[in-house]
Amino acid sequence: MLQTTIHKSVRCTGIGLHSGKQVEMVLRPATEDTGVLFSLRNETGTTFLTPAPSLVVETGLATVLGDGHQSVATVEHLLAAISGMGIDNILVEVTGRELPIMDGSAASFVYLLKQAGLRRLGKPRTVLSVKKTVEFEKNGKYIKARPHKGFHVDYTIEFVHPLIGSQRLELEINPKNFVTEIAKARTFGFLKEVDYLHANGLALGGSLDNAIVLDEYGVLNAEGLRFKDEFVRHKLLDFIGDMAVLGAPLHGHFEVFASGHSMNNAFLRHLDENRDIYLEPVTLPVPEGVRETVRGSGRLEPVSVTV
Repeated sequence: MLQTTIHKSVRCTGIGLHSGKQVEMVLRPATEDTGVLFSLRNETGTTFLTPAPSLVVETGLATVLGDGHQSVATVEHLLAAISGMGIDNILVEVTGRELPIMDGSAASFVYLLKQAGLRRLGKPRTVLSVKKTVEFEKNGKYIKARPHKGFHVDYTIEFVHPLIGSQRLELEINPKNFVTEIAKARTFGFLKEVDYLHANGLALGGSLDNAIVLDEYGVLNAEGLRFKDEFVRHKLLDFIGDMAVLGAPLHGHFEVFASGHSMNNAFLRHLDENRDIYLEPVTLPVPEGVRETVRGSGRLEPVSVTV
C-alpha cells in the first residue's frame, strides 16, 4: 500500500468551540514521509508542529497540541477524518488557536478532503503495529490492545442519563465505514454544565448548531439524533483522532471502556514510551501493478476511494 496525500488545497473558516472567534484552516498536499504537519499562524509568526503524544498539553474538553510557545486546540475531529480516510501526508495551516468546530463532527472535514481528492505517492506506507497485548486501566476505565492486521475498535460507554445509558459499537475502521458510520456523529454535552463552562471562558462558541445538548431527560436539538447511538459513535471518533496523534497509522485490536481524551493520551504515551515492547513498524506491501503505475506516470497518482 502506497502513502497518500491530497490532490489540491482546500480552505474553510468557522467558529472555534472554546474562543467563539472566527478561525481559518487550509489543507495542502504534502510530500511522502511528511505525516500530518500543523502550521500555526498568528501575529508573531509561524510555528510548525508534528503531532506526538508528548505534545498533547491539554485534554480537558478537547485535545490540544502545543510546544510551550504555540498551541492549537480541538484537533481530534480533523485528525480522525485524516486517519479514517487513509491520508498519510498533509499540511494543516491554521490561523487562530483552534480548529473550527464546524457541526461538532468530522463530516465537514470529510467533505473538504473529498473535495481536495486523494493521490498516491511513490513510497510504501509504514504502520505501527501492536505486537504484544497491553492493558491500561485507571479508575475502572480501560483500554486494552492486542495484535491485529488493521485498526479494529470495540468501544463501550456508560452514562447515568436515560437517553444514553450503556452503548457499545465495534468496527473494523476503513475509509468507507468511517464516512458512513462514524464521521457524522457529533460531540455532546449537558445543559447543566453550560453555565460553568461559560463562567470559566470555555465553550464560548458552543451551540445547538455544533453539539448535541442534553437536559435531564432528552436532547434539546430540534432535529434530534443522527444515530440512536450517536454518543458512542462520537466517542469512537474521538478515539480515532486521539490515536492519530501517534504520528503514524496504528494497527491493532482495541477494546475501550469509558475512556476520554485524557485517558486516550495517557494510553498513547504509554505505548510510545514503550515502543520496543509493544509496537513494531510494518511496511505494507504494494501490489506491483499499482507501483508501476505510479513510477510510470511521473506524477502523483489519483486514488479511488469509495465513500
